Amino acid sequence: MENFHRKPNIFVGEVNIKVKNLDYSVTFYQNIMGFLVSEKTDRKAILTADGKNPLLTLEQPADVIPKEGNTSGLYHFAILLPSRADLSVFLRHLIQTGYPLGAADHYVSEALYLNDPDGNGIEVYRDRPSSDWTWKNNLVDMATEQLDAQGILAESNAEWKGLPSGTVMGHIHLHVGDLKKAEEFYTKGLGFNVASYYPQAAFLSTGGYHHHIAINTWQGVGAPASPKNSVGLNWYTLVFPDETARETVIKQLQQVGASVKKETDFYVTNDPSGNQIRLVV
Repeated sequence: MENFHRKPNIFVGEVNIKVKNLDYSVTFYQNIMGFLVSEKTDRKAILTADGKNPLLTLEQPADVIPKEGNTSGLYHFAILLPSRADLSVFLRHLIQTGYPLGAADHYVSEALYLNDPDGNGIEVYRDRPSSDWTWKNNLVDMATEQLDAQGILAESNAEWKGLPSGTVMGHIHLHVGDLKKAEEFYTKGLGFNVASYYPQAAFLSTGGYHHHIAINTWQGVGAPASPKNSVGLNWYTLVFPDETARETVIKQLQQVGASVKKETDFYVTNDPSGNQIRLVV
């Protein structure tokens, strides 16, 4: 795995989502996805791949309601596996469990798609080496093609033992109400670069990655934010290399009119569609 999710880049660290039934969801994320549970209470579970670093937190609000359509919020969070062999093991596991899935070759990556029991979208993928990516006019070539599932399955016969310890949160893909406003927030405010465009979507990154964040208006232009107690995204973190880098971004966010609030050990901001972001070092 390359260094796109380390210093000096800014990248997604942890995603926090709301679910209807915590115990049921934890069972899915353990048995189907292969996460480890590092902490659990009646309303909250923190999940990891290595037993230490939180990647995904599940919360069950007291008055939770099902996910609503045609709203902004989570399209999917994306789990990046260290190698194609790891994707092979995971794909065979999904086939053996019979869990429904989709798949695509994006040129830069090979990806599997599934939904959790509440309809929260999940991508599990592996990157092709960045030396194989094609860039033109500062945009990387990406598409949605048929996945070579047989080629992936032939990559490894290893037994599935859950997510490998080198797994990271590869990216997050969000529904927004206004693509232009969201793009301005993520570029001029948070300092990301546009890496690629797709119909009604933009892909943004730091450090020459294909995307750490994607935004789209596929739920409709002007799609409103989901209710606070709805299943879906609660917040996600952006990890900064140091305090200086975070301070620079906070000033940029204020210059574009975004609200930034200091909490105990992180700052909170919201994109124009209400997706909450925690800025951490």
